[in-house]
Amino acid sequence: MGRLRKHQENSGKLLSQKRTHEKKPLKRILTSLFLGIISLETTLPLVANSRNPQETVNCDMLIVGAGLAGSAAAYEGLLAGKTVCLTEITDWVGGQISSQGTSALDEGKRQRSQQHFPRGYNTLRQNIARLYNRQNPGECWVSESCFLPYHGHQLLYQQLKEAAQWGRGTLKWFPSTVIKDVELSEDGKLINSAIAIQHSPKPGTPHLNKEPLSQTIEDAYSYENSQRFNKKIIRFESKSKQGSPTDWFVIEATETGEIVALADVPYRLGLDPRSHLNPSSPTEKGDPYCVQGFTYPFAMERTATPQPQTKPSFYEQYEPYYGYDSDRRMAYFDLVFTYRRIWSNEQGKFVKVGPMKVHEPTPGDISMQNWVWGNDYRPGTSQDNLVYSRRQLEQTGQLEPGGWKGGLRTDALRKGEELSKGFYYWLVAGTTDSRLGYGVKRPHPNHRFLQGLDSPMGTSHGLSKYPYIREGRRIIGRPSYDHPQGFTINEIDISTKDYWHDFYRTSLPRPMYQLVWSTIADLESKFVTANDRPSYMITRRTHATVYPDSVGVADYMIDFHPCMALSPPETRGNRERPGVRVAHGGAHPAQIPLRALIPQKVDNLIVSGKSIATSHIAAAAYRVHGFEWSVGAAAGTLASFSLEQGILPYQLVDNLPQQEAKLQQLRRRLESNGNPTTFPRDIMFSLRR
Repeated sequence: MGRLRKHQENSGKLLSQKRTHEKKPLKRILTSLFLGIISLETTLPLVANSRNPQETVNCDMLIVGAGLAGSAAAYEGLLAGKTVCLTEITDWVGGQISSQGTSALDEGKRQRSQQHFPRGYNTLRQNIARLYNRQNPGECWVSESCFLPYHGHQLLYQQLKEAAQWGRGTLKWFPSTVIKDVELSEDGKLINSAIAIQHSPKPGTPHLNKEPLSQTIEDAYSYENSQRFNKKIIRFESKSKQGSPTDWFVIEATETGEIVALADVPYRLGLDPRSHLNPSSPTEKGDPYCVQGFTYPFAMERTATPQPQTKPSFYEQYEPYYGYDSDRRMAYFDLVFTYRRIWSNEQGKFVKVGPMKVHEPTPGDISMQNWVWGNDYRPGTSQDNLVYSRRQLEQTGQLEPGGWKGGLRTDALRKGEELSKGFYYWLVAGTTDSRLGYGVKRPHPNHRFLQGLDSPMGTSHGLSKYPYIREGRRIIGRPSYDHPQGFTINEIDISTKDYWHDFYRTSLPRPMYQLVWSTIADLESKFVTANDRPSYMITRRTHATVYPDSVGVADYMIDFHPCMALSPPETRGNRERPGVRVAHGGAHPAQIPLRALIPQKVDNLIVSGKSIATSHIAAAAYRVHGFEWSVGAAAGTLASFSLEQGILPYQLVDNLPQQEAKLQQLRRRLESNGNPTTFPRDIMFSLRR
């Protein structure tokens, strides 16, 4: 990484401007970021041995989770001059682009071609390009922007500080902090306060990022000090003393929907029952345990000479899972390496590898690994699922006062970590292939696993600080004029599938199949399009559903990493859950309706990130980087607008489909601030195949 360090020290002009760490070596920059940056509102006491809050912190908005959605919400809140409390279980902002290690921007081609992203996301992309003097420092081929995760944190944190300065807002940043409980009003309609636990390493113990998450998460959610951590108990509440319902707002931006579970608002998890709205679902009754797989990315460096490789003690357990791909044309190590290459020392020449031309890897290049048949851990039963269902939360006592422990299965985290470390060994030393059999895989020892606090992932163990989560709990919105059972974005709202296909004719009951077509005809007939035809001639959607309350945009295919059929996932000969990939495929450029952000029951809770009201199938498209920023920007703007107007979010949409004056004001504010609520007509109404 010698050239990389030189690049950091000599070429990081953007990061050096107006910062106290100007011209410091990379290791000192990282140290200041890991230890110094968190000083804002985060001084931790040495003793925290009771459940009584030791500090009360006032906010206009409490944002729980500092991933892209939470950071985007904070960005807009700060620009609007609000006091923003931002909590995060790790010590980095950015989620997917930083602490989760997936620093390769997944973007729709048409959206990217017109840079039709929210203003904060465009700023982030520009800052990446300015830092490296190129948009794609990794010369990867999965994206037009692949970069180092710790730069994701650095750039985004600086962006939040600048937003606070420009908007005269106040950022109260609480890293290494989890929400333990929420205190509801007597009627259950408002969150009056939230109780949090912030942890720090005891003197003489290792840095926070010494151990992987599975070894610390249970401790992080415990009130009591431990041998490893000191704890500080914090109460978050409104700045105002008036007691109005619109005094403050809580924004759910966690990766798995923790506040959704804690507040116990209606939600779904996993597969939805097959219906005319989600006709590609593989199950009639639904399945809360089949959630998309999660991944612990890691970084590896190409070396000039072979490196010693140590086989993990658990390798044989996971070896039956590892493989390149079912497509033999993709069975080339350099294709996998360059797929998510996040740093390239120099722009190598193009070389042909299998069916593709890629920039030739050279010593010093760094690749981030996030591979389906590699480090995707995909449990799918009640014995091994990661995100606990409501029934499991009740059984484990996590819905009792003070009982919340994060809502995740610790053993699934541990096995995901092991799977990832084993995948590295398979890449460099393995000779088996679960997809293609023997005789295909060859060792590639000229690599080393990058670990340490100054490594791209910023951890001693080399894995990301938190797993990349593709799906968690998804709220069911409030009943509305067109969704009497509760608002949800469904497959049929966005998919480009041809529902005239024999599969749907033969697999769906005839009444359901007829309802599919009548629903499509109704949705299509509401808007004049270039493909306007009589309903009996319609064979598929020509555009995504157009919502009168749209507050953001999303553009990505319906992309699945399905759960596995057997438990445990690494079982030899295991296969993906049959039928889940039926829905896999194209999606129209789509909108994010405000109703998808508004949960039932609790009036001052706004939901963002991957927990908005979508079906399992729609969620597979509403989960990538640009969407997360767009829905976060909408949530932050909504909270600011509601504070100023003295209005609750549901009151903006409670009279739809009639015109709502306040809703239109909100949408105009989003648009005038550079946060698009729809796509240009030539994109929105163009059939994507």
